[in-house]
Amino acid sequence: MTQLPKRICFIGAGIMSATLAVILNKLIPAANIDIYERLDKIGAESSDAWNNAGTGHSAFCELNYTPLLKNGSVDISKALRISQSFEESKQFWAYLKQQDTFPAKIPFINDIDHMSFVWGEENIAFLKKRYQALTKYAMFEDMLFSEDFDEISQWIPLMMKGRNSNEKIAVTRMAIGTDVNFGAITRGMIQYLETLENVTVHLGQEIQELDKQHNGTWKIKIEDLSHHKDYVTTADFLFIGAGGGALTLLEKTDIPEGKGYGGFPISGQWLRCTNEKVIAQHEAKVYGKAATGSPPMSVPHLDTRMMQGKKALLFGPYAGFSTKFLKNGSYFDLPLSLEVHNIWPMISAGFHNFKLTKYLVEQVIQSPEDRFKALQAYYPEAQFDDWQLAIAGQRVQIIKKDQDDGGILKFGTEIVKDNDGTMACLLGASPGASTSVSIMLDVLKQCFPTFLKTKGWQQALKEMIPTYGQSLIENAEMCKKTRARTTRILKLES
Repeated sequence: MTQLPKRICFIGAGIMSATLAVILNKLIPAANIDIYERLDKIGAESSDAWNNAGTGHSAFCELNYTPLLKNGSVDISKALRISQSFEESKQFWAYLKQQDTFPAKIPFINDIDHMSFVWGEENIAFLKKRYQALTKYAMFEDMLFSEDFDEISQWIPLMMKGRNSNEKIAVTRMAIGTDVNFGAITRGMIQYLETLENVTVHLGQEIQELDKQHNGTWKIKIEDLSHHKDYVTTADFLFIGAGGGALTLLEKTDIPEGKGYGGFPISGQWLRCTNEKVIAQHEAKVYGKAATGSPPMSVPHLDTRMMQGKKALLFGPYAGFSTKFLKNGSYFDLPLSLEVHNIWPMISAGFHNFKLTKYLVEQVIQSPEDRFKALQAYYPEAQFDDWQLAIAGQRVQIIKKDQDDGGILKFGTEIVKDNDGTMACLLGASPGASTSVSIMLDVLKQCFPTFLKTKGWQQALKEMIPTYGQSLIENAEMCKKTRARTTRILKLES
């Protein structure tokens, strides 16, 4: 953009919109901000704790972030980037807490061990290589590795009961891991924004049309769902952070940069423990290896979470299928998203990813007994009656047009913007919420590059994120000091 926006519009009241709205309010305090949400609740879709497949992706335990290469080495580059991004998020949350942005007494982030758990000689060799590569960096130097049955039994007693002591297993442990309630963070930021005179939050509002005007502004047609009335508003800058619904909204903008994108919805399911005695015996996020051909958000884990101050225990996720792009969406979302520009990329991506298609079919048709058998690989003494199936959130796997292959799957998140930076749309999923601050900084780089270089913006960003513009990957001392600071402010155990 060549000039600062006077009116900013956000579509979707989730973690992404809330994060960018807070940042832009600090950078452009005179701008009027409107946040539109289709539901009557804040952060009730992908940001909600029960809908979120991962609550604190920091690359400590997610094995899909460190693939084994053909030459036998482990690629840790993505893990380093994600870990640094999570540290940026923690700095931003610490800043918000110091500003009394979060009035809730129940903490939104809690200390919880992050562990990787594998069995079999080949997987153990991989985990050890991963451990050796990661611990060369300060962000991971506190990681522990063990193949000792008794030591592992002390770390995760619930998972070791009933297991053969001769079974070859290995575990890595990061005690500095966390559990994050992104729904609580989102609601805290939105509640703070609502106290400001120039910010208005509109619930129960559905976007009907998005039209870019000749002067670069956006004309937005909206339906008030409670009164069944349409009205029109305008914005100088538009941000679409509507989770799985973002693709449909991107198509409404009709910008050339949005052509060629398609999306395939994947629903999530959990086994949720109902036995309080069992829940009390496990306190860790323990991730295993994803099944061959499965999407990144499907990495199996036995996961301790804090829900409104109460401990919960989940296992999964299991993939399902629905044509909805949102949990509270329409069954027509997928068919209505098909247009001339994205049909071939979607067909091509499906053809080139047969293993993923096969995996999803197997997941959809599996029986309750099959799901329970997967749990028993992690918790041998699990009792069928102690677990209930719960529906998680929807994810939309992004498919992008590619000149060589027709269409390719895009993992992670992707920012789509128009040529002059008057709008940005966020597509994708994992690691998503955990790296929300880093992603929003990328939005600023792409849409406000000139202003980002100014002294005022640089100072404001460094106030919110003290290490902004510096590398925690390369600067070990800064990494340790930053972690110690955020640990103290967020009241996490070291």
